[in-house]
Amino acid sequence: MTEQREVDVAIVGAGLAGLVAARDLIAAGASAVVLEARDRVGGRLLNEQLGDGVVVEVGGQWVGPTQDRIAALAREMGVETFATHDVGDNVIEWRGALRRYRGTIPRIGVPVLLDVLRAQRKLNRMASEVPLDRPWLAPKAARWDGQTAQSWLRRNVLTRGGRDLLQLGTEAVWAAQPEDVSLLHMLFYIHSAGSLERLLDTAGGAQQDRFVGGSQRVPIALAERLGDGVVALGAAVRRIEHGRHGVTLHADRVGDARGSGEDRLAVRARRAVVAIAPTLAGRIVYDPPLPGHRDQLTQRMPLGTVAKCMAVYDEPFWRADGLSGQGLSDTGPIKLTYDNSPPDGRPGVLLGFLEGRQARELGRMTVADRRAAVIDCFSRLFGQRAARPERYVERLWAEEEYSRGCYGAHMPTGALDRVRRGAAGADRAAALGRCRGGGGLVGLHGRGRAFRTDGGHRGPGGALRTPTAPAGDKRRDSG
Repeated sequence: MTEQREVDVAIVGAGLAGLVAARDLIAAGASAVVLEARDRVGGRLLNEQLGDGVVVEVGGQWVGPTQDRIAALAREMGVETFATHDVGDNVIEWRGALRRYRGTIPRIGVPVLLDVLRAQRKLNRMASEVPLDRPWLAPKAARWDGQTAQSWLRRNVLTRGGRDLLQLGTEAVWAAQPEDVSLLHMLFYIHSAGSLERLLDTAGGAQQDRFVGGSQRVPIALAERLGDGVVALGAAVRRIEHGRHGVTLHADRVGDARGSGEDRLAVRARRAVVAIAPTLAGRIVYDPPLPGHRDQLTQRMPLGTVAKCMAVYDEPFWRADGLSGQGLSDTGPIKLTYDNSPPDGRPGVLLGFLEGRQARELGRMTVADRRAAVIDCFSRLFGQRAARPERYVERLWAEEEYSRGCYGAHMPTGALDRVRRGAAGADRAAALGRCRGGGGLVGLHGRGRAFRTDGGHRGPGGALRTPTAPAGDKRRDSG
């Protein structure tokens, strides 16, 4: 049986992007429905209950300077923030030795330190030349989009240690290897945040603050404010028909929704907003099909590969040793760690990330083997007490059917050039009267204003960002 609904606007995806779209549309007087394949709201924001009201986030969790939109939304929803624990020495496992350090860049030798600082300044300077609304119009766009971040590091960073440190930083921000990411995309991202340092820093950076009670409280509260019947859970959109008179979305009922007695849902609307990651948007069947350049763009915007791994202890014992809980390792498999304890410090939680290649390799292991590898790394960084956690929590986002990766989409070489060509084509069509729609992604569809797609980004550990083609907004959302 098929349930039928009719609204002004149908939205695919109940992450932050989809829920905010519904809020704004309803405030403007339109009717809306949000179709979400999962049995929950929040997308890549997800709390894990530890008991007694204590949660950890297995998805996006941080917010920092320039991430104004998510900060404002949290305040509107009554969700407070607290500072990420950043007191004490950081640790680094480097070339087989364990060292302590303060600040973002470990002091592992003057030549390496100077090399990294010089590269950061150069990247920040180049990034400032990338227009945030149209990064493909940067003066050297073709040159920068024709090489990977790895190519640039190899040619411009003189020391092996400097290249290794900046590779760790690339993995932390994009959950991908430097050879996976277009240099132009990297520069756009850096400019969007304000600087490379802001993407990497804790205090004053993207990892500065966390949400009391977990980041998923924000979308949960927002969904509740939308009212009954606006969010349809367990509704996986498989097909979108669009034409002159509107759109029809066809969804399968999945999970607990099967108990409703309806196994399908069809929604007719004047417009549709596809608020999911580009690669997932590309899996929907469109009738008529998307233009080839638009479909191929979604094929060239993969999500990063990351696993969040947490060990839970009765207390954050590392603090008594004068440690912040933040660590780096060139050995791995965990390359980056944080103190992820709740505001009152009980229980103690160590968070480690498997990113890029490490996440792909360990993602094929059994949970037991992966846990052993993660705990071994924690033990090397923080001592033998780390070898005996009370509990282990992990989330492999590439394994989730309706996520297929995290933190957000990144662009390989040539992808932004396709955006440029698509935008130019849409502009030419509009000039000839064949495209009635607006600019941006709407215009790229070349089919008027029947629907548009949005998607999301992130910083280390899941900074909340909205997965989309470049929108050029410094107000990045974190986690």
